[in-house]
Amino acid sequence: MPLEIERKFLVTDERWRAQVERSVPMRQGYLCHDERRAMRVRIFGEQAHLNIKASADGIHRYEFEYAIPLSDAEALFAHVVEGPVLEKIRHYLHVGDHLWEIDEFQGENAPLVVAEIELTYADEPFERPPWLGEEVSSDRRYYNSELASHPFSRWRD
Repeated sequence: MPLEIERKFLVTDERWRAQVERSVPMRQGYLCHDERRAMRVRIFGEQAHLNIKASADGIHRYEFEYAIPLSDAEALFAHVVEGPVLEKIRHYLHVGDHLWEIDEFQGENAPLVVAEIELTYADEPFERPPWLGEEVSSDRRYYNSELASHPFSRWRD
């Protein structure tokens, strides 16, 4: 069973932009989700995937991802997706030996920017770039499924 170990951080400034290797606009919608699991469809560029995630503990999640035809993804968005669609630009860059994914959220989740890193094991060391802020890996508000239903712009301090 595929186990994802992902840590999430807020981004403190714009210095990461100079390191971007490529960027891809993404649109994702949720077919269903609750506190433990989510099933989503995602379109990025000319590709589409169906993805299922389930909490294991803390930063560990079970993840299953399957490529699907773009036309199927469009049909799911049109007829099955629950609630608002999440839009973001995903930027890819390397720091040290690790690939970072920087999600720059659009629409009601702007101006939120979150950095994610996937690790081989939970306490794997990694280089902390200077633009890396507070870790939010365990804060459910920053899960994409939560941002779709409770956008960043509607949060109260």
